[in-house]
Amino acid sequence: MARAGITADRLVAAAAELADEAGFEQVSLSALARRFGVRDASLYAHVRNLQDLRHRLALLAGGEMIDRIAVAVAGRSGRDALAAYADAYRAYALTHPGRYSATQIRIDPALVDADAPAMRRTVEITYGMLRGYGLAEPDLTDAVRLLRATFHGYCALEAVGGFNAPRDVRASWERAIDALHIALENWPREETDHHV
Repeated sequence: MARAGITADRLVAAAAELADEAGFEQVSLSALARRFGVRDASLYAHVRNLQDLRHRLALLAGGEMIDRIAVAVAGRSGRDALAAYADAYRAYALTHPGRYSATQIRIDPALVDADAPAMRRTVEITYGMLRGYGLAEPDLTDAVRLLRATFHGYCALEAVGGFNAPRDVRASWERAIDALHIALENWPREETDHHV
């Protein structure tokens, strides 16, 4: 490709493709420069460094993922919304393993607009689904952490073939969603009134 054809968006899109093909850790400016047929230095006109590129990739992937989740949960509530959310999450993680890995990196808030559309939409969709269970802070944050840990742990293990028992992996996933639904319906509310 001609150097003039490189833009920040095209560079991040190429990084996303490379991440899915070879793994997130294989995304480098050198590898992308080879894809575009340019020298590494040419890419610094579009991104500050590798960390900047990976942050942009994380935001792109996070936006793609929450868009799929939003479509899945639209018009649903309770267990139906939870299952739709979980299934869309899992599908993205397994279909786009490199991009999904990018969504797990910590992004320094100082380096990114805290009001970035993908981040704002993720909070709105996730917290909105959980408010359907009658949760409010600080329980919302705790519930988000439980869901993220469960979904990520399951997907990470499934992606590397970590489930060896003969039980169908999808059946176990469904049972996990049932268990999460029961936990959310019976959430141990944190006491905010400390009067005796």
